[in-house]
Amino acid sequence: MALPDSFLQELKSRCSISDTVSSYVNLKRRGRNLVGLCPFHSEKTPSFNLYPENGSFYCFGCGVGGDVITFIMKIENLDYIEAVKFLAQRAGLEMPENTYDDGMAKLRTGILEANREAARFYYKQLYEPVGKQGLDYFHSRALSDNTIKRFGLGYSPKSRFALCDHLRKLGFTDNEIVSANLAFRSSDGRRIVDRFADRVMFPIIDLRGNVIAFGGRILTDQKPKYLNTSDTLAFKKSANLFSLNNAKNTGERTLILCEGYMDVIALNQAGFRNAIATLGTALTSEQALLIKRYADEVIICYDADEAGQKATSRAIEILRNAGLAIRIINIPDGKDPDEFIRNRGDKGAAAFKNILDNSGNDVEYRLYKLRSRYDISRPDAKAAYMADALKVIASLDSSVEQDIYVSKLAAEIGVEKTAILEDLRKMNRRKSGDAARKQFTQLSDGLTGRKDTINTEKATHTRAAKAEEMLIAFLVFNNDMAEVARQQLPPENFVTKFNAQLYEYVLRKIDEGVSPSDTVTRDFTADEAARYFAITNGYNSQVATKEAMFEYIHTIISEKEKLTPDKASDMSPEDIQEMLRRKKSRKNQ
Repeated sequence: MALPDSFLQELKSRCSISDTVSSYVNLKRRGRNLVGLCPFHSEKTPSFNLYPENGSFYCFGCGVGGDVITFIMKIENLDYIEAVKFLAQRAGLEMPENTYDDGMAKLRTGILEANREAARFYYKQLYEPVGKQGLDYFHSRALSDNTIKRFGLGYSPKSRFALCDHLRKLGFTDNEIVSANLAFRSSDGRRIVDRFADRVMFPIIDLRGNVIAFGGRILTDQKPKYLNTSDTLAFKKSANLFSLNNAKNTGERTLILCEGYMDVIALNQAGFRNAIATLGTALTSEQALLIKRYADEVIICYDADEAGQKATSRAIEILRNAGLAIRIINIPDGKDPDEFIRNRGDKGAAAFKNILDNSGNDVEYRLYKLRSRYDISRPDAKAAYMADALKVIASLDSSVEQDIYVSKLAAEIGVEKTAILEDLRKMNRRKSGDAARKQFTQLSDGLTGRKDTINTEKATHTRAAKAEEMLIAFLVFNNDMAEVARQQLPPENFVTKFNAQLYEYVLRKIDEGVSPSDTVTRDFTADEAARYFAITNGYNSQVATKEAMFEYIHTIISEKEKLTPDKASDMSPEDIQEMLRRKKSRKNQ
């Protein structure tokens, strides 16, 4: 059974969406609503809107919307029941017993418990004779036992059944072990096999202290060198960061972004506890937005090899789009942070601090990389360098920043600043034009439904779909007109199937005396619920009238009749008279 409507109403009344969201997003008052930069996509102009009156939010930039439960699901990466539990605990509410189907939530809990026990098992194995080579490896990398313990490092034995047998003895099912990606089924399907074997293990811990995944490094020359947990119910690789659980507690608003686990651990041991790393993949926009919650500045500390430099260039764009200030570390001799600190012994931390303090920002880094590609003693190379450098400068939002770097560029290449500024103005105009065209295209797509994946019929029935949405929103704000609407227009007479489903749901909830806004996130998918809130929050309830409702109904019926084959030849004279009477009645309303 689903969670009771009364419980959800009580939960939302206790968990103010304004208070909840403002603990994650910087909000500003705009009329009766609140606005801020969306935490779910990178943007520079606020498009995230909060509606305190109906307890919902909607982002007109990325289309994410919902209620306070949806927000917690998205921001904390939880499923529906886990988000409800999260809010209930915060509000001091007891969860209803035996009233909801929590199969997925129970499996997710089982995965987390299996991961916790696996981490304990791997750590214990490291200090057993079977794990000697793993412990020797960590010690050879100058890690102390205190650091090993602090990060919960471990070793997975060569046996492909050691962990599975251990977890079974503790009562875990094969389904839980496989669902946690700690094991996989053998080719014949008869038994499960450990995913990690003969590897040193790095537990990945989320912001609430749960072990959600593992990274394992092989101790031989076999490939792959690193093996990581695949996405599970408890883990999404692109939305988590290694050691952010430690870094967020340092009190600093600067994070050091590294490539790998060992770099982060070495920096932590050297006193730099604000170090984090991605999880075997390139930096994602989701990770950048997560970083933004805990930092204002990121210092990129990737390897100096070609792959590291390419990764740095990609990360700069993603972090800038998230609104973060960026600095770049260049470690001498192409070393990584781990090797640099280790090779300098007791002086390693001080040497790294010196590099950190002298690191430049991302604009200087990008211009330096460009400059190294051109021989500006040649006129053609000078012009090419200036054109590429201007692209970097034009990407800056601040006109002050642009002016500073134009001055530096003019002095560097010996060209009048006014000439460079003229080229920059042309580039900025093109950039503004491109942005305007992109915005127009997005607006056009929204109005016509060309790219609508929720109501796929909207593109071919735009007029009807719009009237359907207006009617649904009208009824949400005018419950007393629901029965009149139902008599005039049953759900089956809607043109588009999704809107018909939503209309029927709204009517049913009104009959039950429940606000559809309180339960829609429980009864629809996240994307469908977001569409509901987009419809209701985009409607101006102040100008709603009974006459407007009848106009919406008339439009829907007219559009429906265009799609219905002419059956007049099969109708009796009485049926024809009745049809004409109804049409006349609608026109007079």
